[in-house]
Amino acid sequence: MSNDLNIFALALGASLPVKLVLALLVGFSVASWFIIFRKKAMLDRANKSADEFEERFWSGADLAGLFRELSAHSGQLSSSAAIFEAGFREFARLRQRRGVDPRGLLEGAQRAMRVSATREVDRLEHNLEFLANVGSISPYVGLFGTVWGIMIAFQGLANVKEATIAMVAPGISEALVATAMGLFAAIPAVWAYNRFATKLERIGLRYDTFVEEFSSILARQSHVEE
Repeated sequence: MSNDLNIFALALGASLPVKLVLALLVGFSVASWFIIFRKKAMLDRANKSADEFEERFWSGADLAGLFRELSAHSGQLSSSAAIFEAGFREFARLRQRRGVDPRGLLEGAQRAMRVSATREVDRLEHNLEFLANVGSISPYVGLFGTVWGIMIAFQGLANVKEATIAMVAPGISEALVATAMGLFAAIPAVWAYNRFATKLERIGLRYDTFVEEFSSILARQSHVEE
């Protein structure tokens, strides 16, 4: 046997259960990287969209005119723009009703904005659970493949009178590939999950802050028009 480590040769020479474990872990890894790149793009777009809208919002733009412009594309809105549109729409709807006091106007708008903010966060969290699952179970899946491969390697020594390390080394090496593959799939998934969870928490706080700030503006408007 060559002294050079050839991972592909070891994987191809493994037993069928170990090959199945390796195929499963490769699938986990590919799916994880797909989600990682996609999630990064989604979070970057969400932050950029929030930056662009909030810059325009705080520049002194007419809120009614901004709402009319956004409502024409209500199905395509995201981030802070969607929260603003939902809150202003509910505020305008309740304002047209008779007998609704300023407190009711404000509470209705806040509920609509919080629902919209929750939907935005839920959309950004989609598939994040998969990364957590890959990070937690992949090492155990790889360990299962390793244990199985080692069992097969030692079973081959049952009819051998003089066992040497050279006889079991190839089988054990093949089995340990499963553990390495489990870690290869798990480590990026755990790192990405922690990073994206932190980013999502910051985005959620940003949305909550915008809801509170916009609520203050609506509160002043509702009292002025009282």
